[in-house]
Amino acid sequence: MFNKFYKLISNDIGIDLGTSNTLVYLKGHGIVINEPSVVAVNIKTNQILAVGMQAKEMLGRTPGHIKAVRPSAGGRRDFRF
Repeated sequence: MFNKFYKLISNDIGIDLGTSNTLVYLKGHGIVINEPSVVAVNIKTNQILAVGMQAKEMLGRTPGHIKAVRPSAGGRRDFRF
């Protein structure tokens, strides 16, 4: 009985944290999120300013105190700025 109830309230989700794109797959709906794996951070305040496509548009176009990076590029997972 619990299994039947659990299936009604749960979803199967797949997450791919790729170096180029981050994908979220939801069973029955397909890919529901497909965004570039980029984050823009104000390194003075550690505030996240943008993620995904909005952050990708900032790559190479930010002032010195803002970094737009691909944190998983090159196989590393470095979230320090």
